[in-house]
Amino acid sequence: MKQTLSSTLAASALALILAGCDSGGNSQDQEMIQSLQSKIETLEQQLAQATGGTVETVESGAEELKAKIAELENQLAAKAGDSDSAPTSTASSETLAKVQKQGYLQCGVTTGLPGFSNPNEKGEWEGLDVEFCQAVAAAILGDKTKVKYIPLTAKERFTALQSGEIDLLSRNTTWTLHRDTALGINFAGVNYYDGQGFMINKALEIESAAELDGAAVCVQSGTTTELNLADYFRHREMKYTPVVFDTAAQTVKGFEAGRCDALTTDQSGLYALRLNLPDPSSAVVLPDIISKEPLGPAVRQGDDQWFNIVKWTLNAMITAEELGVSSHNVDDMKMSNDPNIRRLIGADGPKGKGLGLNDDWAYQVIKQVGNYGESFERTVGMSSPLEIKRGINALWNDGGLLYAPPMR
Repeated sequence: MKQTLSSTLAASALALILAGCDSGGNSQDQEMIQSLQSKIETLEQQLAQATGGTVETVESGAEELKAKIAELENQLAAKAGDSDSAPTSTASSETLAKVQKQGYLQCGVTTGLPGFSNPNEKGEWEGLDVEFCQAVAAAILGDKTKVKYIPLTAKERFTALQSGEIDLLSRNTTWTLHRDTALGINFAGVNYYDGQGFMINKALEIESAAELDGAAVCVQSGTTTELNLADYFRHREMKYTPVVFDTAAQTVKGFEAGRCDALTTDQSGLYALRLNLPDPSSAVVLPDIISKEPLGPAVRQGDDQWFNIVKWTLNAMITAEELGVSSHNVDDMKMSNDPNIRRLIGADGPKGKGLGLNDDWAYQVIKQVGNYGESFERTVGMSSPLEIKRGINALWNDGGLLYAPPMR
């Protein structure tokens, strides 16, 4: 009887503690939880020593604890009811409040890289990273057009994020240990798995990067590309001359002008930059991959709610592709009885309260921008000028690396 009473009370209090965390309990809730924990400890001590008259003391304490548990249950139930009518969050987000107040998202992009972030002939920004900016805007503001694009060089991007000049960095940026721990930023995931390669003038007639000993190599400064290049040649005891530029456009201009024998960057970028050459067929992308380059969006550290919003926007796009939900059929999917689809579009499940967003946030992302596969094909895939195959950027169940945690 003693053990049963203690276990029951502990389990009840623990359940409420967890419920309090899930519903974003305030300081009064936390004080009550601490009080419950203290009373549990006292009762357990009394139970361990219980004899004769002390049992009544324990039972009296148990009744008091049960009353407080019931009180907290009522408070949490009331809060849960309120959350059905308006978005709530587990913690306030300065960035979310700022974006909602100003009415648009400030998104850092490249100074111009076809397929990822590049202005078209009408001056409209387009590309895989641009569409992710739009997806976040759709999730928060319900309108994918509410984005201010801020072009940044590789040297400028992290300072702009750290200073608050931008709310989100979506600019073909490699996720590394140093950047994750020393720059005050968090990567929200990977939206493109890449690797560094080389592009050469076709007239050189070489077939491998191993033949580049003594070559002049055009490279963009302030990038992991520059560091990987040095590692590659040093490890193989080869010599090279770096020809360094600030932007991707300047780098390809240097290559075009014959200032270097080869140009190095992420392989996806090589295909994009080759499109800017007067004669794209005059250049060849070598098959060698000399590094891992997981590219993804990044946010400032210290704002967990904002980090979660950006992270789960990407996860929603990946999940939508896996479930077969697209911009073309998402309205029909409202009638689906698949619990995974219903949780995705906000019909059931956690909806938007945990993120501080409206319940239809993921629906807006899919309806206005599309799932990950739609965005990939449109911007860098076989339906784009780059014609890049999915490869390792396919879903996990189709031979790729893309995988999203459950939305439940």
